[in-house]
Amino acid sequence: MPRTGRPMAELVLSADERAQLERWARRAKSSQVLALRSRIILGCAEPGAMSKDVAAKLGCGESTVGKWRRRFLRERLDGLVDEDRPGRPSSVSLDQVEDVIVATLESKPADATHWSQSSMAKRTGLSRSTIGRIWRDFGLKPHRVDGFKVSTDPLFVERVVDVVGLYHNPPERAVVLCVDEKSQIQALDRSQPVLP
Repeated sequence: MPRTGRPMAELVLSADERAQLERWARRAKSSQVLALRSRIILGCAEPGAMSKDVAAKLGCGESTVGKWRRRFLRERLDGLVDEDRPGRPSSVSLDQVEDVIVATLESKPADATHWSQSSMAKRTGLSRSTIGRIWRDFGLKPHRVDGFKVSTDPLFVERVVDVVGLYHNPPERAVVLCVDEKSQIQALDRSQPVLP
């Protein structure tokens, strides 16, 4: 069946270009954007390949395939690498980001149970919105408790051994039941202290 539409310039790869594209496409440390662009060009270089077929195979838009094909034909491998974005460069250094992350994960403020955006901003000298962005980018939520509160009861270990022992080695003809006041939530305080 003859092709319809605008004729496409033939895309021919040198051996070096093909090898580099294949490395970018499969290397784990490549950005996923560069890997997709490399797969697009490798797909377009196949004999008789059409943009819609390459797009369907890679799960992207036909316009995306056309864009990177044109850019590759114009600039070759250099055209696939991201250019510097316009605008002001970031004013927050990687060391500052690392400092915020380490402080969030490994320390607590002297007068609180967890860091707030305000307290972390005061500690680091960054703005509250910058702290919020860093926490969001790294999935940090210091206001949520990750750990389990261990009892301060001096007989806690003996009681745990007794309870766990019932499950592992129950007495003969015994039924062991577990009743949890708040399932999936650690009860830090009784909600109804007057009830038994």
